[in-house]
Amino acid sequence: MGIPDSIKQKILQPFFTTKPTGQGTGLGLSLSYDIVIKGLGGELKVETKEGEFAEFIVILPIA
Repeated sequence: MGIPDSIKQKILQPFFTTKPTGQGTGLGLSLSYDIVIKGLGGELKVETKEGEFAEFIVILPIA
């Protein structure tokens, strides 16, 4: 639970994963970023405390 500060800046990059080779593509958060930020003009915020929680907040414009 929670995301270490050492990787927090990398989690939205394409193909970044902490899983072993062959498990996971590392595209989930990258695609989410592209859709929310680039496609819809919204915001994607990451709030986390290592060992406690990770929260992803999606904010979308009304119009």
